[in-house]
Amino acid sequence: MKKLSKESKQFSRRSFLGTAATAAAGITILPSNVIAGLGHKAPSDKLNIVGVGVGGMGFANLKNLESENIVGLCDVDWKYAKNCFDHFPKAKKYKDWRTMYDEMGKEFDAVVIATADHTHAITAAHAITMGKHVYLQKPLTHTVYESRLLTKLANQYNVATQMGNQGASGAGVAETCELIWSGAIGEITKVEAFTDRPIWPQGLNTPEQGQWVPDTLDWDLFVGPAKMRPYNEIYHPWNWRGWWDYGTGALGDMACHILHPVFEGLKLGYPTKAQGSSTLLLNDCAPTSQAVKLTFPEREKVGKVKMPEVEVNWFDGGIKPMLPDNWPAGKDPNKSGGGTFFYGTKGTLHVGCYGVQPEIIGGETPKVAKTERRVEDELGLAWNKGAHEMDWVRACKEKAENRKPTTSDFAEAGPFNEMVVMGVLAVRLQALNKTLEWDGENMKFTNIGDDEVIKTVVKDGFKIHDGHPTFDKTWTDPVSAKEFAAELIKHDYRKPWSLPDMPA
Repeated sequence: MKKLSKESKQFSRRSFLGTAATAAAGITILPSNVIAGLGHKAPSDKLNIVGVGVGGMGFANLKNLESENIVGLCDVDWKYAKNCFDHFPKAKKYKDWRTMYDEMGKEFDAVVIATADHTHAITAAHAITMGKHVYLQKPLTHTVYESRLLTKLANQYNVATQMGNQGASGAGVAETCELIWSGAIGEITKVEAFTDRPIWPQGLNTPEQGQWVPDTLDWDLFVGPAKMRPYNEIYHPWNWRGWWDYGTGALGDMACHILHPVFEGLKLGYPTKAQGSSTLLLNDCAPTSQAVKLTFPEREKVGKVKMPEVEVNWFDGGIKPMLPDNWPAGKDPNKSGGGTFFYGTKGTLHVGCYGVQPEIIGGETPKVAKTERRVEDELGLAWNKGAHEMDWVRACKEKAENRKPTTSDFAEAGPFNEMVVMGVLAVRLQALNKTLEWDGENMKFTNIGDDEVIKTVVKDGFKIHDGHPTFDKTWTDPVSAKEFAAELIKHDYRKPWSLPDMPA
């Protein structure tokens, strides 16, 4: 195993840097389900779990894990996290995850992470190098590089992982895949999917003035590896989803739910082409509506079903694809927050978010063989009432050599998330006015020239002057499009924050 770089070792405040270096050198600090005698209960009994980012979805995840021991809680905002702190009064409380990992490294087996998108990778990656199992909220990461890193690290350290797209543990994804693989609608060459999100503000101008940081919030820790900017309540809590520095907009938030049956059912890998468009694209805030087209090359057959080149189209912000010709008049295509149309040579399949309620339009939906797991049936829990979390607990307690993967372990969730954030890249690079060609293996665009530049609107400058609408847009300076794209693919972290090295 490679040792961490000097820069990587400087990210911690205390002796955690020694822990990370030890793990990277091959002397992995193993959790209690591998080594006994660390003061834990046996793995057949309960896991010791810590949470990072526990004010919102993290609290919901932890409540679904109450059968285990919740021993540590970390959040940068103790007011937002108060309900979780009160619910688990015996858990140790922290603001800095590095301090928690350092002080409790020998006391916990697994971590649940539900921070803002931009800190998913760094909190998860360092936990993995400590030999900890990881449940990480969706989207898995903020960038393509970070997704690739977590995929490889999880494989290297043989830990149990799960992305928090909880619908993966319901019946919908399994049923959709089984229908596609049965050949019921033939060869699929086009997919169109949409969500009704965002339900948080997007398309906003950047605040021109900062605000006093609340006493309960550590703003520096929230910003973490992103560039520092003045605090404003418009960023935190929750609304960070719509700001590029911290979130991935409606696409990143919902595509991990809606496109999961697309990625799995069509056996997708890396796209070869990407194109995006949107309403007014701002430098700092995601647009109100977006459209993306990703093209995937021909894949191997699944049984007797061919997998030809396919276009996957995405719409959000209230924009939906045109309905099929034989769509029943008056029927709403939105099921549970979105919907997807699979266009095949024999028919059209429509499913909702999480693949729920699959149906062939204008024809009878056949009964097909059940070949995929139904976790909610196995565990007797609904997919949104703990099945997804408890499937991860099951995997954590199994020996690595005999472990049955979770329904969204990083081996699948990593490449899938690369697809999702590729949509974000396409939108943010739309000013190049061309279809982008993508080399997935090497994580780079192949048709952005050295002389191409890109600039983005900083603020729209909208005013009413004598009853007439006017715009006086402020733009960024032109920058190298190749360098801008490279930063979107792999962020240059603010010091002293850094990631472990990418495994070979």
